[in-house]
Amino acid sequence: YMSGFGNEFASEDPRCPGSLPEGQNNPQVCPYGLYAEQLSGSAFTCPRSTNKRSWLYRILPSVRHKPFTAVSCGDLTENWNEVEPDPNQLRWMPFNIPKTSEKKVDFISGLHTVCGAGDTKSRNGLAIHIYTCNTSMTDKCFQNADGDFLIVPQRGEILITTEFGKMMVEPTEICVIQQGMRFSVDVFGETRGYILEVFGAHFELPDLGPIGANGLANPRDFQTPVAWYEDRTVATGYTIVNKYQGKFFSCQQDFSPFNVVAWHGNYTPYKYNLENFMVINGVAFDHADPSIFTVLTAKSTRPGVAIADFVIFPPRWGVADHTFRPPYYHRNCMSEFMGLIKGHYEAKEEGFQPGGGSLHSIMTPHGPDADCFEKNSTVVLKPERVAAGTMAFMFESSFSMAVTKWGLETCQRLDKNYYKCWESLKSHFDPKWKPSSK
Repeated sequence: YMSGFGNEFASEDPRCPGSLPEGQNNPQVCPYGLYAEQLSGSAFTCPRSTNKRSWLYRILPSVRHKPFTAVSCGDLTENWNEVEPDPNQLRWMPFNIPKTSEKKVDFISGLHTVCGAGDTKSRNGLAIHIYTCNTSMTDKCFQNADGDFLIVPQRGEILITTEFGKMMVEPTEICVIQQGMRFSVDVFGETRGYILEVFGAHFELPDLGPIGANGLANPRDFQTPVAWYEDRTVATGYTIVNKYQGKFFSCQQDFSPFNVVAWHGNYTPYKYNLENFMVINGVAFDHADPSIFTVLTAKSTRPGVAIADFVIFPPRWGVADHTFRPPYYHRNCMSEFMGLIKGHYEAKEEGFQPGGGSLHSIMTPHGPDADCFEKNSTVVLKPERVAAGTMAFMFESSFSMAVTKWGLETCQRLDKNYYKCWESLKSHFDPKWKPSSK
C-alpha cells in the first residue's frame, strides 16, 4: 500500500517497468502499447483543492463492452416512499447471513437497503445498506455510478480487487470505493457488514479547528493499493454490474476489467484501520460533542452541515469529574444510524448486538437505557477504560431518512420491544431538595 489521504499517487505493476508515461498523460503511443483512460471524480473546472482524477494505463479500454441491459437489483432501492414514515426509535437484531449450504450469495446479490434519503439523479443524498454474503464474485465486478461506498466489515475479511490494485479489509478496518471505480469482492465464509453510500459528494477528513494539525484520523494512516493487473480473456463473458440512478444494469465483455498496468492521480480507493484513530476526549467535566469522533465527512453545500458523517466510539479513557459519563439523553436535528462491529456499546449493553443496528430519526429522543442511567448516576467516579474491546460507529446525516420495506418488514430483524429499555426509567424528582452546604 501507499500511505496518505488524497495524495497524488503514481504506481505501476513491477512486471512492466516504465509503463507510466513520462512528462505527459496522453502520449500518442503509450508504453507497452497500453491505452490511456482518465477517470474523473469531479468536474473539470473544480478548484485545484477539490479536483479529483486519475489516469489509468490499461490493456484494453473500459469502453469495449456490449450494451447495458436492466437486471434485478433485489433488495437494493432508493424508493423512500414504499412504506409510511416511522419516527419511532428503531433497533435491529443482527442481520441474517445466508448459509452456504442453502444458497450461494455474493456481495452484489447480498446488498440490502435499510434506509436513506435524497436522489441519485439530482446528486444529493445518501443510503445505508447491509451486505450479507457467503460466496466470492466470479468473473463479475461492480461499478457504482451514483456515489461513493464506505464499507464497514463486521464479520469476515473481504479481499477487494479494484482497477487500482487489491485491498484486504478486515473488521475494524474500513474502505472507500469512490464513484465509478470497478471492484470485485472475494469472501472467505459467511460475511456481513455495513455500507454508507453518498450521492454528490466525496468523503474527506474533517477540519480540526482548535484541535490543531494532528489528531482524529491522521492522513498518513490511510492506505491506497498499488497497481496490479491481469491480462485475462474470459470466453464465457465477464459481467459488469452498474448501479445507475438507483437501478442495476449489466453488460458483458470478454476480458477482465482489472487490466490496469499503471496509474497516477488523486482519485483512488483507500482503506483505514479504525484502531489508528487518535481519540480526543473531555478531561475535566461534561461531554464534548460526538463530532470529535468523526473519521470522515461528506459535506453538503451548507457550511458545517454534512450529507453524512462517519463517526466511531473506540476504546478510550473516561476521566470527567461530576459528570454523567455515558451519552446523555438527546433529541437531534440529524438522523443517527448506529452499528456495532464488536463488543458491547456502553449506553445499551443489552440488546444492541454486533451485526445489528439502530436508527434514531430527526428529533426522536434517545439515550441510555434505564440500567445504564441508574448505574452511572451512583457509581464512584474514577478514571476508567471506556469501551474496551468494543468498536461502535454512527452514520449521521442532515437528511431525514426513510426506512425501506426490507428494513421494516422483510428482513424480520426489527426489535419491536426496543422502546421497553426506557420504560423503567423513574422520577427522581424531590421538591424538598436543598443544595448541600459547603
